[in-house]
Amino acid sequence: MSSEFNFFQQWYPLSPVEDIDPTRPTPVTLLGIRLVIWKPKSSETYQVFLDQCPHRLAPLSEGRVDEKSGNLMCSYHGWQFDSQGICTHIPQAEKPEIVTKNEKIFCVISLPVRQANDLLWVWPDANSAEAAANTPLPLSPQVDADKGYVWSSYVRDLEYDWETLVENVADPSHVPFTHHGVQGKREYATPIPMEVVQSTSKLIEAMTSGRFKTTITFEPPCRLEYAINLGDSGEKKVGLVTYCIPVSPGKSRIVAQFPRNFAKTLHRLTPRWWSHINTRNLVLDGDMIVLHQQENFLQQRQAVESWKTIYKLPTSADRLVIEFRNWFDKYCFGQLPWSEVGITVPPSPQINDNRSVLLDRYSQHTQHCSSCRNALKVIQRLQVGLLIYSTSIIAGVALLPDALRIKLGLPLVITAALSMAAYSWLKFRLIPKFYFVDYIHPEKV
Repeated sequence: MSSEFNFFQQWYPLSPVEDIDPTRPTPVTLLGIRLVIWKPKSSETYQVFLDQCPHRLAPLSEGRVDEKSGNLMCSYHGWQFDSQGICTHIPQAEKPEIVTKNEKIFCVISLPVRQANDLLWVWPDANSAEAAANTPLPLSPQVDADKGYVWSSYVRDLEYDWETLVENVADPSHVPFTHHGVQGKREYATPIPMEVVQSTSKLIEAMTSGRFKTTITFEPPCRLEYAINLGDSGEKKVGLVTYCIPVSPGKSRIVAQFPRNFAKTLHRLTPRWWSHINTRNLVLDGDMIVLHQQENFLQQRQAVESWKTIYKLPTSADRLVIEFRNWFDKYCFGQLPWSEVGITVPPSPQINDNRSVLLDRYSQHTQHCSSCRNALKVIQRLQVGLLIYSTSIIAGVALLPDALRIKLGLPLVITAALSMAAYSWLKFRLIPKFYFVDYIHPEKV
């Protein structure tokens, strides 16, 4: 029996556009399907193909954009494909007719794409391009410069499933505890009166009436956002716009945007990478260990009973979680469509206790984020420069004549010591934030 909700005929944002390298193919996985993002030299927009060369199924994401033609070249045998996925060149072809007469047979599967709100969107069903053209993107009304908003974007791969990600974002009551000292404090936790104001197959909307009036919107399958009014006047607004992307069993991706209509100068002056390593990554780190284990416990117990009896959800703050779970049961039979892409979900998932893997910021975020990648390169070069300067100064002072050493030696040695201190701070404090920082909840006082 097929579910009423079709996960494949939906728009998904794969990444912030600014984080995609236009000079090389980029692999990404959506709904268990491996895709490749690339940009033809003759085009202003990116293309998304199935990551398989039709020749021998080699991954096109290991290919390159050819310097002369501007087309995507497979690194296995050099076949080339244009922006529509049509094969334009086969180096081994004895006659040109081999290519021109077999364009449809030799083509790569190309998916509908759009660029909007600084994000690259894809429709993962190549056979319903007309439906894609007639389906609006699930854009947030808060990501709108004409309404006075500014925003930044963030992406991270996560070690837990799409449904766990949606459930977590839909639960505001965990914030003071899971993100204590980052986005809230335990001692400020209070009841959160919540009302579900509408619930259909296409939209769930809830409102809270706590300290700040908040509207929470879930537009399946991926847009889940908060619109928060600060203060009694409601003039200051801040939002959290998340897109929850199903990657594969036990893995998901979050693409998030953080709009607000105030403190715009601060927004422009704060480097994007700085907020990522000091706030955004910390929030996801705080969730990761808890949710990875929670998900595994739930899946083990769901083999014999329902979430309705496993979970204990007595408060108003749980209303949206209940509504999402009911929606998932009603329209999707409580399952993602892994079987439709040939993926078998293991019956007994294993908990990964390797914290360095679960909290691997580099593979989950830094390598995907242009701001963090570039900042890391600059910092590493600065680190080398500081080390060279320190050692050179110390060696130089030792070689100075006695008269100059007495006059210049101390100031120069002080600068060398300051340089070494800066080097140590970069090496042991700043650079690790791009790779791995263990998040131990009991130590968050």
